[in-house]
Amino acid sequence: MAEINEAEVMDALHECYDPEIPVNIVDLGLIYNVDINNDEGKVQVLMTLTAIGCPVAGDVIAEVEMRIKEVENVRDCKVELTFDPPWSPDRMTEDAKWELGMV
Repeated sequence: MAEINEAEVMDALHECYDPEIPVNIVDLGLIYNVDINNDEGKVQVLMTLTAIGCPVAGDVIAEVEMRIKEVENVRDCKVELTFDPPWSPDRMTEDAKWELGMV
């Protein structure tokens, strides 16, 4: 069975942006877990959003699934949304904080 390259999955996630914040979802700290099942060619993503009532949640999830499905050997991708624990700016990388002028 062909392996799914974890670095390529993470690169794909770095291409997904919150539509309201000009920083990718990985650096924003929205990705909680990525599970790769090479036997089935599936990727499961556990993520959150910056706000529970985010009006573009469906768009963000659809983009994550689309970009990961473009990674070689990925047959399917499912995104699970959670708000436990809730997102906070503390989850952001230093790069994201610099990008947003918070440092």
